[in-house]
Amino acid sequence: MLIDTSKFDQCHLLVVGDLMLDEYLWGEVDRISPEAPVQVVSIKNEDFALGGAGNVVNNVVALGGKVSTVGVIGTGRNGQLLLKIFKKLGVDTAGIVKEPGRTTTQKTRIIAANQHVLRIDRETQQDISASSLEKIARFIEDKMIDIDVVLISDYGKGLITESMLSRVIASAKKHKKMIIVDPKGLDFSKYSGVSLLTPNKKEAALASGVEIIDESSLEKAAHKILKHISLDNLLITCGKDGMVLFERNKEPFRVKAEARQVFDVSGAGDTVLTVLGLAVASGTSINSGVAVANTAAGIVVGKVGTATVSKQELASALKSHDHGLPAKYKDFSELPALAEDLKKKGKRLVMTNGCFDLLHAGHIMLFSASKQLGDILIVAIDDDESVRILKGSGRPVLNEKERSRILSALDAVDYVVVFSSHELKKLIEIIQPDVLTKGSNYTSKEVFGRELVEKYGGRVELIPVTEKISSTRIINNIKSSRQE
Repeated sequence: MLIDTSKFDQCHLLVVGDLMLDEYLWGEVDRISPEAPVQVVSIKNEDFALGGAGNVVNNVVALGGKVSTVGVIGTGRNGQLLLKIFKKLGVDTAGIVKEPGRTTTQKTRIIAANQHVLRIDRETQQDISASSLEKIARFIEDKMIDIDVVLISDYGKGLITESMLSRVIASAKKHKKMIIVDPKGLDFSKYSGVSLLTPNKKEAALASGVEIIDESSLEKAAHKILKHISLDNLLITCGKDGMVLFERNKEPFRVKAEARQVFDVSGAGDTVLTVLGLAVASGTSINSGVAVANTAAGIVVGKVGTATVSKQELASALKSHDHGLPAKYKDFSELPALAEDLKKKGKRLVMTNGCFDLLHAGHIMLFSASKQLGDILIVAIDDDESVRILKGSGRPVLNEKERSRILSALDAVDYVVVFSSHELKKLIEIIQPDVLTKGSNYTSKEVFGRELVEKYGGRVELIPVTEKISSTRIINNIKSSRQE
């Protein structure tokens, strides 16, 4: 994928949209209420995050871009909390208008045992006042010359009206700036004049009046939208089926989604909007931007809650894609976020490490038994240089990329990471596994990192190895047979 994510920090985006505060209440359920047949959730933790257009802003910052945001909030506690979060992120908030009497949109999600139990919304869908519209329109006109791309995040909360859109579109066209919109509602006509519209499949079906059940009906819906609305491009996101970009008089450009475990689709559309904007602003073609946005969406749906994608995560995923590495492969730089997210989901982490050069029955037994001790098995393999030092010249027989691909094909293995021998201590500190496994040909005292694992509350488990088999023995047998 021809894109340089390092250029994202040179991009300045203008995000216009409905700002929201997402509240997450994390708890446990161990009884039913005596007052009604409902679960009693005992709250353990509370988190606040930017939602709606705020999540787009958060994604831009996480990916290294500069952002100015435009929106309307109330004058109460939630509005102040939003501004406080924006300030910590270093976001330009001069375009945010405080409207007396308006409710700042807040969505409260209650999550127990990793299950989304309930959502409570506090909001208004009333159009913003004429005074707020004028303040915002003037700010956008003044700011337009400094920004690269305009992102509009419409959640139907009263900001993105036809009057607002007409002013934004006129200003963007005057300064020759691209506008990308994540739409809302049944009527897409108000978006006429924007550069790119990014509805999901359900939204496209409702807006076109065409039931989308296959590729043929998807194309029919897209052509109907393009026929009645003045758009340069239409991108329909199709969840597990990827994305399809439609342009007039061109063949559709399809991007397939990678197979991933989906934990939460919240904010996936925000991520697509963000990455498309940054990709285009950095000089990438729309087609390449769509492919990169598809990769980013695949990362974010594997996280819990309204999540963002970091520049490191995206760059690593694109690197793996370019080098033909599987989705299970994780770069060392991705581990902190991965470990944190897995623990947030309540997953029990098991780690094992080794060279794993020429996979054999003993390795399979180790992986299978290790996976039984927890929820997620992370296999750390020594890089090629480390294997050469440990095993001697001529090793490894299979390089680290080949070993990564083979291990990733095993059902018992959830993630594969390559490390250098001197990084093993750091690796354990990052993952903090609940269980570290080794074959029983080691003793517990011989296992490197035992004290560190136990310090974090984990344990070392020795997996019984009854067969006298090893990669070295197999290689020596092959050499002997050749000499005979």
